[in-house]
Amino acid sequence: MPTAYKRILLKLSGEALMGDDAYGINQGVVSRIVAEVAEVSRLGVEIGIVIGGGNIFRGMAGAASGMDRATADYMGMMATIMNAMALGDAMRVAGVAARVQSALNVEQVVEPYIRNKAIRYLEEGKIVIFAAGTGNPFFTTDTAAALRGTEMEAQIVLKATKVDGIYSADPNKDPSATRYANISFDEAISRNLQVMDATAFALCRDQKLPIKVFSIFKPGALMRVVQGEDEGTLVHI
Repeated sequence: MPTAYKRILLKLSGEALMGDDAYGINQGVVSRIVAEVAEVSRLGVEIGIVIGGGNIFRGMAGAASGMDRATADYMGMMATIMNAMALGDAMRVAGVAARVQSALNVEQVVEPYIRNKAIRYLEEGKIVIFAAGTGNPFFTTDTAAALRGTEMEAQIVLKATKVDGIYSADPNKDPSATRYANISFDEAISRNLQVMDATAFALCRDQKLPIKVFSIFKPGALMRVVQGEDEGTLVHI
């Protein structure tokens, strides 16, 4: 079956792993995400995944409560490693070949991020899960997704969210809000649409790396995105 993309970078928030739970990792949700990712992988699409850690610890929230920002961010990075390990293990159980690479050096549990090795894994058909963000404080996992997407020479960054695209207004508050099928980077900026944080957004724009915003909670959405169907919102040059 033909696909619109050969190599993608999927950005998953930590909150996506919670499901309806208050915090932590919901195994049922993780298994469903793994099943959808595996289905896309079987079509020959090479997949890198950047995962957040907000279901366990949010660096910004820690800093807001008085913690040193750099310390809080490093704690958030370690939370992403836990999520990456959980996702990698769920893939193992499902019979999917996956590798976890961390921007922080914790070689006893996951291998370090090495660009050429990650690219080789992708070419071999393995899914690569990138943990610990960029490895630096003060940068979000959105920025890590833009960075890894650029480094891996992905054709698109897929930002998985709770809503099925970018709307003209908050669809939960305004029933007349309409979803954009596609929008330019400049339009998104002028309309102040919060697609990603400013650093990540600027990196994608500068590298001409399109972003697709879609709902990971909508069954089959990932497959429809990869096949080029009208799903979510495409942000492009």
